Amino acid sequence: MKRRDFSLVAGSAAVAAGAFWAAPALADANKPQAGTDYLPLDPKASVEAPAGKIEVVEFFWYSCPHCHAFEPMLAAWVKQLPKDVSFRRVPIAFRDDFVPQQRLYFALEALGLVEKLHTKVFNAIHVERQALANAAAITEWVGKQGVDTAKFTEQYNSFSVATKATKSKQLQDAYRVEGVPALGVAGRFYVDGSLAKGMDNALKVVDALVAGVRNGK
Repeated sequence: MKRRDFSLVAGSAAVAAGAFWAAPALADANKPQAGTDYLPLDPKASVEAPAGKIEVVEFFWYSCPHCHAFEPMLAAWVKQLPKDVSFRRVPIAFRDDFVPQQRLYFALEALGLVEKLHTKVFNAIHVERQALANAAAITEWVGKQGVDTAKFTEQYNSFSVATKATKSKQLQDAYRVEGVPALGVAGRFYVDGSLAKGMDNALKVVDALVAGVRNGK
């Protein structure tokens, strides 16, 4: 979902998603082309992965229908990642009103609830049509999931979560993210569905880029 599309209503965006996912396969998934299938970064973006690990980042927004559609594919892909690949999610904020959902993700992360509730957030927004757009709505929803709202609110409003949200915005800008879902590799490469002609192909491009980094290319 491109920056210019974020003003679309969910229904219109969902219709557009159909065209987004229907795309031909890469001619050669093992040899993605710079400028066509991915973009090299200069300067490089920061990474958090420890030495010896190749970092892959997913940029997402909970209210993006493309991110919702991509999540099952991504989750299956993550389960099969090699041990030398370090994966993390980064919620984006193209506008200030995206920040509440950034804080939601990082509060869930701090409480160890991402695995339990990450997919449920997507479903609440895109299937149940709940507007989790502000702190009050988010906290009410979290409470209905059996989470201690006092503990959640403490994390949601914490300095550490605010800092992570700021760093996410900085990383999003460093990768020059143009739309979500998008993927970053090793602080060096940027891939999204528009470049790779679909997110299934984007994952293949990422696999090839990871292999290149592993081989010192």
